This record gives sequence, C-alpha cells and structure tokens, in this order.
Amino acid sequence: MLIKRPSDILPSEITPEEVYRDRRRFLRVSAQATLAAGLLAAGVPGVAGAEAVPHGRRLSGVKPGPFSTTEAKTPFEDVTTYNNYYEFGTGKGDPARNSTHFRSEPWHVTIDGECEKPGTYALEDLLKPHTVQERIYRLRCVEAWSMVIPWDGIPLAEVLKRFKPTSKAKFVEFVTLYDPKQMPGQRVGILDWPYVEGLRIDEAMHPLTLLGVGVYGEVLPNQNGAPLRLVVPWKYGFKSIKAIVGIRFTETQPVTTWHKAGPSEYGFYSNVNPHVDHARWTQARERRIGEFFKRKTLMFNGYADQVASLYSGMDLKKYF
Repeated sequence: MLIKRPSDILPSEITPEEVYRDRRRFLRVSAQATLAAGLLAAGVPGVAGAEAVPHGRRLSGVKPGPFSTTEAKTPFEDVTTYNNYYEFGTGKGDPARNSTHFRSEPWHVTIDGECEKPGTYALEDLLKPHTVQERIYRLRCVEAWSMVIPWDGIPLAEVLKRFKPTSKAKFVEFVTLYDPKQMPGQRVGILDWPYVEGLRIDEAMHPLTLLGVGVYGEVLPNQNGAPLRLVVPWKYGFKSIKAIVGIRFTETQPVTTWHKAGPSEYGFYSNVNPHVDHARWTQARERRIGEFFKRKTLMFNGYADQVASLYSGMDLKKYF
C-alpha cells in the first residue's frame, strides 16, 4: 500500500471541503445512482428519490425565455435542499430546515436613490405587467460546485426602467430583509447584516440578468430566496442576493457584504474566471451537483459570448 507524505499530495488530490462536510448526502446520491443503474439494467424503469421534497404553488403564464442552456437540469431535490443562504445557517441543508415558517407574503420593496420614481411598492405592483419567463441557467458557487437550474423570473432591466434612473445612476444596490426573529442566521455576527449586493448598471440591465420569482415553474421556496431574488448567471452564486426588500440606484460602487467580509477573496465584480483562484482554493475546475468527476470551469460560466464585451479593456485579475 502506497502512503503519501503531506508534501507528496497535490491540491487536486485533496477531497474538497464541501464534499467532505456533505459526505452523507454524497454517499446517498452515489448509492442511488448505483442502485438506479442496476435496476435499469434489470429492466426496472425508474427509482424514486430517497427524500420527498414538498412542491409549491405553480406559477401561471410562464413562457420560455432566451439564453437557456440545453444541459441536463439539476434535480429539484438538490436545487431546494443544497443551498447557500447564511440568513438561515451556514450548512448547505440549514436553509431548507430553518426557513419553513418564513413569511414571504405580503412583501414590499423600496426603490430609491438616483431615479425619478422612487417609492415603496407591493411585490405584485412591482412586477406588473411583466410576463414571467423560464430561463435555464448555470449557477456556480465559489466553493467549486455548480448546478443547472430552471429559474422563473422577469428581466431585471424591464423592472428598473420603470423607475427612470438618472444619468448619475452608475450602480444598482440590493438589500435583503433584516429580520432576526425569522432568520436565525442573522442572530450571529458571521456577516454584517443586512446582506448587501450590487451590480454596475449595465450588468443590471443586461438581458441575461433575471429578477427571480420561481424555480421549476413554481413559486420560489423560502430556502431559494422567496419571494424575490437576483439571478446573474455569469457570476458566482453569492451575487444572487435573496429576499430583496431594497433596490437603490447609486453614483458610487456599493459596499457589498462579502467584499466587506473578505476583500482579498471576494471582489465586487465576482465574475466566474477560472484564471483567478480564490485565496484558499483553485477555481479552474468544478463539480456539478450529482456528478463524481470534475469538469473544466468556463470563462464567465460559459456566457462569454453574451457578456465579455461588458468588461472590454478591464484587467479581470484586478477587478475580480
């Protein structure tokens, strides 16, 4: 038996932390895949999942949107039980467990800053009269795992234009609800609450950017950011702020939560760039949820043809 010393072990050979911590789920998925393959070979048509995931209210009038990938979608179970949402806990399974009683209705969003029509709007008024679209996007977490998710939402540009941003509006800031009674993670000072994210205004207005209200044709589950979240498919998942209650047009770059927490690790732009490693791990390869082997990480998460022009002339190692 060959035993390697620590100095002999390459970083690529080390089990990723997220896989180690979630080893029970990983083993369950692997076992289900093996069982399914065996039963399929024996002529059994399908295998039911080991865990029942509750489904929510169906969205009506959803239409297919542009830019959808044709890749295989991540199963609903994984999309709704393997989440990053620190307001409900730091574990991947914490949001599904701890957000059960979160109240997402009624909901209001305040629009302010450099615009001509500021105000506080009920969610249904904010979204009218736009048609909800389904878009199938890759979403990649900075911790080297990724999913392919059919999000349902409205192009963010269609909503923002209603409020007539002025010529001073260079950025858009987003703020999450602050409610420690409902969000137990906010009772701990792991981050500076409330959660704040931001985009440059041309990023916010890009047709790929979605204001998400659902997933898999259903109203957003609490653990996925109900009732309103951001989906920016060429950026890392932590840019996709959830439970949005504030949208502000600003002249200066917003101070975002993760950039404040770790400026050397989480840049404002947060574009998926396999050539810029995280301070503590490589980002050149990723593991798709439900798959054993890693795959090469694509520049801008595979959306370079659509968004590379936004960063023409920028040093993407400096502005990471």
